[in-house]
Amino acid sequence: MAALPPNPVPLAYQGGTPAVPVWLNKGDNAWQMISSPSLGLQSVPGLVILYGSVVKKKWAVNSAFMALYAFATVVICWVIWAYKMSFGHKLLPFWGKAGPALGQKFLVNQALLPETTQFHHDGTLETAMVTPFYPMASMVWFQCVFAAITVIILAGSVLGRINIKAWMAFVPLWLTFCYTVGAFSLWGGGFLFHWGVIDYSGGYVIHLSSGIAGFTAAFWVGPRSKKDRERFPPNNVLLMLAGAGLLWMGWAGFNGGDPYAANVDSSMAVLNTNICAATSLLIWTWLDVIFFKKPSVIGAVQGMITGLVCITPGAGLVQGWAAIVMGILSGSVPWFTLMIVHKRWTLLQQIDDTLGVFHTHAVAGLLGGVLTGLFAEPQLCAMFLPVANSRGGVYGGSGGMQILKQLAGGAFIIGWNLVLTSIICVAINLVIPLRMSEEQLSIGDDAVHGEEAYALWGDGEKYDSTKHGMYSDDTLHNKASTGATQVV
Repeated sequence: MAALPPNPVPLAYQGGTPAVPVWLNKGDNAWQMISSPSLGLQSVPGLVILYGSVVKKKWAVNSAFMALYAFATVVICWVIWAYKMSFGHKLLPFWGKAGPALGQKFLVNQALLPETTQFHHDGTLETAMVTPFYPMASMVWFQCVFAAITVIILAGSVLGRINIKAWMAFVPLWLTFCYTVGAFSLWGGGFLFHWGVIDYSGGYVIHLSSGIAGFTAAFWVGPRSKKDRERFPPNNVLLMLAGAGLLWMGWAGFNGGDPYAANVDSSMAVLNTNICAATSLLIWTWLDVIFFKKPSVIGAVQGMITGLVCITPGAGLVQGWAAIVMGILSGSVPWFTLMIVHKRWTLLQQIDDTLGVFHTHAVAGLLGGVLTGLFAEPQLCAMFLPVANSRGGVYGGSGGMQILKQLAGGAFIIGWNLVLTSIICVAINLVIPLRMSEEQLSIGDDAVHGEEAYALWGDGEKYDSTKHGMYSDDTLHNKASTGATQVV
C-alpha cells in the first residue's frame, strides 16, 4: 500500500505568505504580544484595583472608574491621531504629525519608527532606522498601553475631588498635548532621542511626566475636603496588595518589551527590574521600622513602586550591582522626600497630591534618569541606543556629559508638563468645573455615580455601632498613624 503524502502546512503558517512575511520574526512578535497585555494588566485591572482599594471607602468606585475610563479613552485617541504624533513623521523637533493608525495597509506592514535614523555630523549613517521584525499592529498596541498607564498614574494625584466630567475632558487633551511630546522627543526620533538622552522604558516619558502633571493638576483642582485630608484610610489593604502585585509582575512587559525584540537586552531589563524593585521595597520598609517602629504595608507598596520607576530609564542598560544601588536610593530618597520634606515644606503641604505621585513617580523617575546617566554600561548601551559610544559617568569618556544630558532631558519634561498641564486645567475650568460640588465631596460615590463599592449593611439601613459591630470609615475609633507611611 502506497504511503500517504504528508499533510501540507497550512498557508497561515508558511513563510513568505501574506500571513507570515519574510521579515516577520515569530519570537519577537510573540514577545511583543505578551509584553503588551502584561503592561495592560498593570492598568486594567492592576491600578483599577489598587486605586479602588487604597482610597477611602466612599471614593472606591470613583477612583477605580477614573482609571478604567482613562484606559478606554486613550485606546481610541491613540489609534485615531496620537500614535503618529508620538512615533510618526516629524512635524516639529519634539512632535510628530497627527494621523490615524487604523488602515490595513499600515498595520500589517513591518513596524518602523521613521524618524529614528541617526546620522553622524558629516551626514553619514550612524544607526539605521528602528524596524522591529513584527507588524505595525503590534507596535501600535504596545505603545498604546504605555500611554494609557501614564494618564492613569497621573490620576492618582487628583483622586477624591476632581469632577468626573472634567476628567473625561482632561484625558484626551493631556494625551495629545503632553504625552505625545515626551514620547516623540525621547523615543520617536525627536531632538532628545538624537541628542542621546537615555530613557530606556519611560522614566521620563511616563513617570516624570505623570508625576509633574499630576502635581500640577492637583494644584489647579484644589485639595480634598478637610475631613478627607484628615482621615483617608484604605478601604481594603489586601485587595490593594493584589493590585500592587499585578503592577510588579506586569513590569516585565513594561521594561522587557522595550528593546522591541526578545533578545539579551530584554532579559537584562526584566532581571534588573525585579532586583531594583525588591531592594527598594526592603529599604523603604526598614526605614519605616527604624524611624517609626512599625512596617507599613502601604509603605512597602510605595517602595516597590519607586524601585520599579527608578530602574525603568536604565533597565536594560545597567549591571545587576547597579540595579541594587538604584534600589537602595529609590527606597530612601523618595521616602525622605515623602516622609520628611513633604511634612516640612509648605508648598508640598498646600498641594494635595492624594497618593503621593509626585514622590513615587516624579522624584523616583528623575532619580532613575540621573542614575542611568551614571551607571549605563557601554556594551549594554551599544545593544540599544542610537548614539554610538554612549556610556554612564562611572565608565569615563563621555559619561560625564551623559549625566548633563539626563538632567537637561528631565528639565524639558518638567517644564513642558508644568506649563501645558496648567493650560489644559485652566481651559477645562472655563467650560466644566474642575472640582466636584461640596455635596459630592461630602457624599462620595453615591452622589457622583449613584453606586457604592460595598453593601456592608442592610438595604437603606444607616450605620449603628451598637447593632452592626463594625466601624464605618468615617468613624474615629483609633488614633490615626503618625509614623510609618500612609496615604498622603
